[in-house]
Amino acid sequence: MRIVIKIGTSTLAHPTGHLNIRRVEEMCKIISDMKNAGNEVILVSSGAIGMGVGKLGLSCRPSDIPTKQAAASVGQCELMYTYDRIFSQYHHTVAQLLITGEDVKNETRHNNFNNTLERLLELNAIPVINENDTVATEEIVIGDNDTLAAIVASSVKADKLILLSDIDGLYTADPHTDPQAKLIPFVHCIDDKLCALAGGTASGQGTGGMVTKLQAAKICMDCGCEMIITNGNHPENLYDILDGKTVGTTFTERK
Repeated sequence: MRIVIKIGTSTLAHPTGHLNIRRVEEMCKIISDMKNAGNEVILVSSGAIGMGVGKLGLSCRPSDIPTKQAAASVGQCELMYTYDRIFSQYHHTVAQLLITGEDVKNETRHNNFNNTLERLLELNAIPVINENDTVATEEIVIGDNDTLAAIVASSVKADKLILLSDIDGLYTADPHTDPQAKLIPFVHCIDDKLCALAGGTASGQGTGGMVTKLQAAKICMDCGCEMIITNGNHPENLYDILDGKTVGTTFTERK
């Protein structure tokens, strides 16, 4: 099975911006086990700016572009060092791919990106993809890694896209404010009523929210790729998803 896993900043780091060591080590261990079982895994990983904030000792996520890009530059090094160190313990090799909107929009560059990705999978590596926040500006930005992950899943014809987030899935209302909110286990159609349920960004460190996740789901459903939103606080959910259990919210066309 070919699986794209998007890892949100809130899964990787504490609110301080510093690495959540226990969670990340458990997640990498499980992903290594998924690889050992014969699955192809691609990671789309947020966290560069968030980890850069922690590494630089900033009090909050910067709002100006130069400081964001500086934080991303520092944090991306920390992020890849962490992945390389942990995955190496399980004899897996990671590879970094940093892209911008032009690498998606330009046909030649998109083909080059796809060719590199396919070759890395043939070589049994774990590609780790992130937007190149150190150079991305408004003109070339993709904007969020939910969309990027869906674009990657569509490009490589993935079987599943799993979004590890700070929420269990899509709810009938905002579960942070409404105790009556209920988890929606399956979505077969994205309409205006469903989009009205989407809120903003729950995490102070991330850039996405439920709106971007629904946009990602639309991309995946249009190309026949199943997408699941699940809580990244519980990496063991990845096992349940592979075992076919209902976890979080699954977006799939009705068969």
